[in-house]
Amino acid sequence: MQTPNINPYRDPRWGRGQETPGEDPFHLSSYVTALIKGLQGGEDPEILKVIATCKHFTAYDIEDWLGNERYEFDAQVSPQELAEYYMPPFEACARANVGSVMCSYNALNGVPACSSSYILQDILRDHWNWTRDYQYVVSDCDALQNVYKPHNWRETREASAASSLLAGTDLDCGTYYQVHLPAAYEQGLINDTALDIAVTRIYAALIKLGYFDSADSNPYRSLDFSDVFTPDAEDLARKAAEEGIVLIKNDGILPLHISTESNVTVAMIGEWANATTDMQGNYQGIAKYLHSPYYAASQMPNVNAVYAGIPGDPTTDGYPRALEAAKAADIIIYADGPTTFSEAESKDRTLIRWSGERIDIMTQLASLGKPFILVQMGGQRDDAPFLNHPNVSAIVWGGYPGQSGGDAIMNVLTGKVAPAGRLPVTQYPAHYVEDVPMTDMSLRPNATSGNPGRTYMWYNNATVPFGFGLHYTNFSASIAVPDSIKDSASWDIADLTAECVDAVHKDQCPFQTIPVAVSNTGSTTSDFVVLGFIAGDHGPAPHPIKRLVAYRRLHGIAAGEQQTANLTLTLGSLGRRDEEGDLVLYPGAYSVLVDVPTQAVWNFTLEGEPFVLDEWPRDTGR
Repeated sequence: MQTPNINPYRDPRWGRGQETPGEDPFHLSSYVTALIKGLQGGEDPEILKVIATCKHFTAYDIEDWLGNERYEFDAQVSPQELAEYYMPPFEACARANVGSVMCSYNALNGVPACSSSYILQDILRDHWNWTRDYQYVVSDCDALQNVYKPHNWRETREASAASSLLAGTDLDCGTYYQVHLPAAYEQGLINDTALDIAVTRIYAALIKLGYFDSADSNPYRSLDFSDVFTPDAEDLARKAAEEGIVLIKNDGILPLHISTESNVTVAMIGEWANATTDMQGNYQGIAKYLHSPYYAASQMPNVNAVYAGIPGDPTTDGYPRALEAAKAADIIIYADGPTTFSEAESKDRTLIRWSGERIDIMTQLASLGKPFILVQMGGQRDDAPFLNHPNVSAIVWGGYPGQSGGDAIMNVLTGKVAPAGRLPVTQYPAHYVEDVPMTDMSLRPNATSGNPGRTYMWYNNATVPFGFGLHYTNFSASIAVPDSIKDSASWDIADLTAECVDAVHKDQCPFQTIPVAVSNTGSTTSDFVVLGFIAGDHGPAPHPIKRLVAYRRLHGIAAGEQQTANLTLTLGSLGRRDEEGDLVLYPGAYSVLVDVPTQAVWNFTLEGEPFVLDEWPRDTGR
């Protein structure tokens, strides 16, 4: 199974950012750990349910931006940012015993990923100990051809295929191996040992899957599509969509009050108002049904849903129909945003703003004096024109919500479900695409290049920040610091690491568990996602604004009640990568920040000598 895509969503123009959980490497790592265990049937089961494939290894996040194609792109990444940002999700894959890793089309610092023994052997297999007999590397489809052209890594096709096999790519998604490895063998570029290693891994994977076992000895052989289309699965699809919806603006109009005594007319307008397959995004499965926002609204009692089409971009032919329907309606819901037509595999965006035509019609509709709700779908666009607009009542973001997406949206808008989602990416201002080229892989601000910084860790001028999300109630969050450390918030690094010297994963050695008390001070029962960040002056400059290190979702906090989330911090939570990529525990000032915007802060210091938690492999250039 060629999933999951866990490249961090570095740039808002990336067409496949929709496939990933977001821009933060800790979030991606946590997500992929759970996903792999679910897909494969556990951490190391006797029989694998499927073999998951973590992709795309590594520093892959360009499709085709202004002629810069993924097949030829050479990602220039420093050891520091490679180790701290691009690699953590893949390390989490290795620790979760994923069965397969896919090497990417691009080159990394001059070496095509599928021919890089540095990333496939030195890091993946040697450093991360990804060495179980069934674990194999597969190329992205026809990426091995790209090693020859356009990367020009080797002078011949045979040498290109051989270099990939020797670097550690076991399986070719394509035909380059079958066409060119025989001649490479005849030329002495590869030997039996190299072939045996790759073949053994692939067949060991089949054995681990129970491929050669009798049907009665493999519990997964009895599964069919009736086990997919189950009520529990359908409920989970809807619930996942509901929990991911983010409330960005609300002047009090939400949740909508639908009277049981009379009908309310709702005008449903925009490209996503009656969307079907668009809701599934990239690499969708076969859905049992596709419920658009309009369909979901039309199924609600006492709601007269009127679909008023797509007003048009760039033409205005649809304006009259939309305006007529809106004037006759009690509520206007405008559902719009990018679709896979403009962002998908092989398609990067060049703009992240709303078009002039969209802004024109939406502000016209909002000026009618009716409640106007913008349901932003797909990837992020700069919502600045609407955030401060007095006639735009509310904004919610729904992303690509799947088969029950319309149901989920209407459940949130009407209060059947209280929103508690948090934005998994930064919503950048429209001019950001002019500030930094997509090909600049660096995250840190750079006055020389003009790079203003990337992600919430290094960019502080977002239209809507990473982690933001409103609720239908009010919450307060406070850090309940344990009495044992309340008056002595300082530690010596030597004491913290004394029992960690011989640990296999020093970054996982414990630091503290931080209790965060969350109180619902409003009147609506709601979930609340507790976000814990680390900030402070420690480690090499420049220092990030903050870094996500822990999160927990609290469920169903009733009005007037309190729940506690325990945020577990490890030494790795505190560590910073140095210029060589080493993860180091540094002396200095630290702050735990809770929520976006910050509601609670706990300060502490570390003293003593720096301690290396992880020594990053040095790039051999191979």
